[in-house]
Amino acid sequence: MSDERPGWHRHPNGGGWVQDTASVDETAYVGPDAEVSETARVSGNARVSGTAQVFGNARVSGNAEVSGTAVFGNARVSGNAEVSGTAWVYGNARVSETAWVSGNAQVSGNARVSETARVFEAAWVFGSARVFGNARVFGNAEVSGKAQVSGKAQVSGNAQVSGNAWVSTSRHVLTVGPIGSEDQTLTLFRTETGYGVSVGCWHPDGATLDDLAAEVQRRAPEHADEYAAALALCRVRIEEWEAQR
Repeated sequence: MSDERPGWHRHPNGGGWVQDTASVDETAYVGPDAEVSETARVSGNARVSGTAQVFGNARVSGNAEVSGTAVFGNARVSGNAEVSGTAWVYGNARVSETAWVSGNAQVSGNARVSETARVFEAAWVFGSARVFGNARVFGNAEVSGKAQVSGKAQVSGNAQVSGNAWVSTSRHVLTVGPIGSEDQTLTLFRTETGYGVSVGCWHPDGATLDDLAAEVQRRAPEHADEYAAALALCRVRIEEWEAQR
């Protein structure tokens, strides 16, 4: 790559490109194929390596590492956090402490991933969701709304955890699928005061199992028996949660 790039300069620690409008501390590292641009800031002992791009009003600080990925918008990556692979962290998202975001994962909106949590593969955490503790979100799973996933919980596969979910162990999420006429995944998840349920794009706030049964009768009555069996299992799990409150 040519060293003639108007409005840009090479960072002395690593040789990566830094736009003149951006700010990178001398103690930070920007690798030769990485870029920091617009009004982004990289500070402390943070490392930006691989083909990573940090831009917008993004901040990478502390001992954080960003490699081969994009951090942009008003996103913040701090502490000893790592963002790698082709993952994206954007919007007002925060990844902090020793959390990892990797693979093709996305963390966006006002989402927070912290402590020793991991978000990887093709998982997506967005909205105002929180993933913390030693929690794992992976596969094609989605965590959104005001959901909280913590402790040693694992949310995986095609699970969709949303709304006011309150998940702190793996048994606080139940998935059944493929199910129904479109081979979707039914997700039952614990909330602070009850439960939530979703199937594919059907995930109205406050929906009950009875609501889902009625929706099945309306849209795919030929699959009613299949759903009835799945809902019976869901009711057993809800009873378990209620007994623990």
